[in-house]
Amino acid sequence: MTTSENKTSPLLKARDAVWNPTPGSLRFLALLGVITNAGIVVTGGAVRLTKSGLGCPTWPKCTGDSLLPHSSPEHSPVNMAIEFGNRTLTFLVLAVGIAVYVAARRLSPNRPELTRLAVWQPVGVILQAGVGGLTVLTKLHPTMVSPHYLLSIALIFVAFLLYVRAGEGDGPVERLVEPLVHRLTLALVWVVVAVLAAGTLVTGSGPHAGDAESTRLPFPIVEITRIHSLLAWATVALSVALLVLHRRTGAPAKVRRAGLILLGAILLQGVIGYVQYFLGVPEVLVGLHVLGSTLLWIAVLNVLYAGRVRPVAGAPAAVPAPAVQKL
Repeated sequence: MTTSENKTSPLLKARDAVWNPTPGSLRFLALLGVITNAGIVVTGGAVRLTKSGLGCPTWPKCTGDSLLPHSSPEHSPVNMAIEFGNRTLTFLVLAVGIAVYVAARRLSPNRPELTRLAVWQPVGVILQAGVGGLTVLTKLHPTMVSPHYLLSIALIFVAFLLYVRAGEGDGPVERLVEPLVHRLTLALVWVVVAVLAAGTLVTGSGPHAGDAESTRLPFPIVEITRIHSLLAWATVALSVALLVLHRRTGAPAKVRRAGLILLGAILLQGVIGYVQYFLGVPEVLVGLHVLGSTLLWIAVLNVLYAGRVRPVAGAPAAVPAPAVQKL
């Protein structure tokens, strides 16, 4: 290998991104954190939908005497492989989390806030592994499955915030949108959180428990689904209102574009939700709904942070935008 080829080696580039980071490479690593945390939500959904949640019936070992799956009359080899595969992916998410933290620590000049955000990547994965272990030990009880999902949602938030902050300076926040638009955006974020939380209750009361013997929540499935649906319609209404306000107040193009992407994600998620409900919640559509929930969460976070900038500390303030029509 020549010297020039050595310098362009993917492995060396990856090493430099972690050991000699730039704001751009740290931002890329943070984006990998978003993707891997979202990905393991989807694979976790696949575990549940294939009834593989207890394919490895113990934790941290797969079976009582083995870390690896092996032939067992009580458990299908396919179910064991699926559950063990999802556990193995945890190490990939952890590796990305460690890389993000090391890069944030070694970034020059040092930015302590980025380090504080980055440390939650590996710590969060370890916490998630513990919750996952309790989920298995409680035989997939819904009161453990729901926090398992919601913790991933929290980790996606922290990873996304790190992605945003790595591309910003440390100066004071400058809002690009009117105060009313910002308040409505915050309200929309919290409604989406409520939608996701209600979705875990629907799952905990429905047929896809992850194992035929798992406990179900005592909520009537029709009633809890109706609550979930009403919250989803609230997100639609708030998103439409936000798009109108973006236009009426002259919000920047990137903010309006983020709002349109969010509305598209909400409508697509709603279509999948209604179709799966009327078709008897087939596994494929439920899996797409799980994927859609992570994309919806990322889309609403994108709207929230598109509405601001943070310049380099000490830099001149941004030139105010021209006066626009107020409501």
